[in-house]
Amino acid sequence: MNNEALDSWLNCPQAPCLIAGPCGAESMEQLRATAEGLKELGKVSLFRAGVWKPRTRPNAFEGRGEEALKWLQAIKAEFGFKITVEVANAQHTELALKYGIDVLWIGARSTVNPFSVQEIADVLKGVDIPVMVKNPIHADLQLWIGALERVNNAGIKKLAAIHRGFHFSGNTKYRNKPMWQIPIELRTHFPSLPIICDPSHISGNRELIPQVAQKALDLGMNGLMIESHYNPSLALSDAQQQLTPAQLGELLGRLIVRREQAGEQERNQLEELRRMIDEIDDEILNVLKKRVQVIEQIGLYKKEHNVTIFQLERWQEMLRTRGQWADKLGLSRQHIERICQLLHEESIRIQNALMND
Repeated sequence: MNNEALDSWLNCPQAPCLIAGPCGAESMEQLRATAEGLKELGKVSLFRAGVWKPRTRPNAFEGRGEEALKWLQAIKAEFGFKITVEVANAQHTELALKYGIDVLWIGARSTVNPFSVQEIADVLKGVDIPVMVKNPIHADLQLWIGALERVNNAGIKKLAAIHRGFHFSGNTKYRNKPMWQIPIELRTHFPSLPIICDPSHISGNRELIPQVAQKALDLGMNGLMIESHYNPSLALSDAQQQLTPAQLGELLGRLIVRREQAGEQERNQLEELRRMIDEIDDEILNVLKKRVQVIEQIGLYKKEHNVTIFQLERWQEMLRTRGQWADKLGLSRQHIERICQLLHEESIRIQNALMND
């Protein structure tokens, strides 16, 4: 994927690169009051505002559309901010370009639909504008990659991904579960692709935003997109996850920005510790090899004696005893249970292959 570095198109006053502004553009007065507060911070690279708001059900606030683009033009002229808005289809994209929007982003509800992304990409052919792509609503890395590739194939080189979390049907304290391993895997595939975190949509409430923002920086993400409203209690959408500009300033003052590389002395110590990890991993792999050999013997025995592969009582005993062992060693029971699950799945696969050989 061909893309330019974030700093080439998003001039950050300081790390991390910050995108801020209200969830939705509600009125000129609201935008101006919020922009005034954000301008005082001196840390905002892009002013964001939702012009079209995709809502789950009708009759909710769905944005002011083209009228809001005119307001954002005025905000840009008055405060000097670069402006970014979400586009969900070709018409949105054409209007955003018409009104001189500086950066576009494709939202999670659009990323999930390749037809929508391609429609946007077709409009962008021959246009030199930065585009940010949020992850799809559900945890599908290939859909995220596919959306980025469609935009990149249209000739867009100023490209970034936005991690805003994933819909999760179980119990979770987040509005959208972070599933940090997915953006990490995206970075593994595309090391030079900037990744911006959206703590507002991950958190769903302002109390969680600081810890999510810090986690994103600890993982080396390139920037933050945080919703800010001059008076969140008056917001027409997502009031509970928006910060006032003053609260945003306090948050930024508490964030710790990590160095990308350690110093020489620290690096030598890290290298020694990593060498120890390499040796331990080598031992673990050799133990796993021995475990596979025993599993193969078990599989052959079951085949010879016509015994079913899956033994519920044995599996329950393994989970119970390994959990107890983890507790005694001070290890995370949840982590050990996940490892046991992976080992058990591989054991079933091996035995099944032997049964059908």
